Amino acid sequence: MIKIIESPREGLQGIVKLIPTDQKVRYINAVLKAGFDTVETGSIVSPRVVPQMADSLEVLNRLDLSDTRSGLMSLALNRKGADILSTAGAVTHISYPFSFSPTFLSLNVRSTVEEALATAGYIVNLCGQKGKTAVIYISYAFGNPYGDDWSPDLLSAWVEKLAGLGALIMPLSNVSTEISAGKISEVYGSLIPAFPDVEFGLHLHTANHDWYPKLEAAWEQGVRRFDTVIDGHGGCPMSGKEMLGNLMTQNLRFFLGKHKEPDGLDDEAFGTAVGIAGETFNY
Repeated sequence: MIKIIESPREGLQGIVKLIPTDQKVRYINAVLKAGFDTVETGSIVSPRVVPQMADSLEVLNRLDLSDTRSGLMSLALNRKGADILSTAGAVTHISYPFSFSPTFLSLNVRSTVEEALATAGYIVNLCGQKGKTAVIYISYAFGNPYGDDWSPDLLSAWVEKLAGLGALIMPLSNVSTEISAGKISEVYGSLIPAFPDVEFGLHLHTANHDWYPKLEAAWEQGVRRFDTVIDGHGGCPMSGKEMLGNLMTQNLRFFLGKHKEPDGLDDEAFGTAVGIAGETFNY
């Protein structure tokens, strides 16, 4: 089954000009009507670091959930953020950006690798207690631009540790560095057979000209969970690197059409969401 996780949070977080809360609510409400598996609406993060996310809880509380089948996901960078999200009834998924890159963790969540692993375990347990789903992202899963240690064996070892903590959904991300289709094939070709109980997703940051072979590589290895952003906006503003855009939702839909795979989205509602997204990102 195809799962498309649409992330307005990813698209909005890197925009310097503050988008009014009313417009964010309008945009995300339109996305919710399109039929995505999950919609990531915001994050609990210091407003000094990511001002655009300062109203995430207000946005969440104002969403119209009367006509959607989508789950609602929000990102926590630490235990305090996870605790806040665990009390939000509308939130069905809590995500956390784990990495075994010490440099990225220092820049992004201000923690060591060991502390990040403990936080991931805390979030998995908290979600189990609160009836929510933990989504543990692995950032820089395909290599490391900072010179930190990386290898397929090291990645596998950390996946094993996370799985041992009970993490069952692990999207892999390249964050801010371009990767090849061959690397994608190598990584998933190793992990998916080794961890059959884990749902691996692809959170791909890519230029808009060479995305197709990268999707093809993941698809051929069995990936069926994909993160997207309408028009490909966004990226990580706390990586210390130039932001690299996200996989465009429109491109994934084109890819799935080529493979004659239904994506489950309502075309009319999606078209409306695309229009409102354009208004929002050009506000």
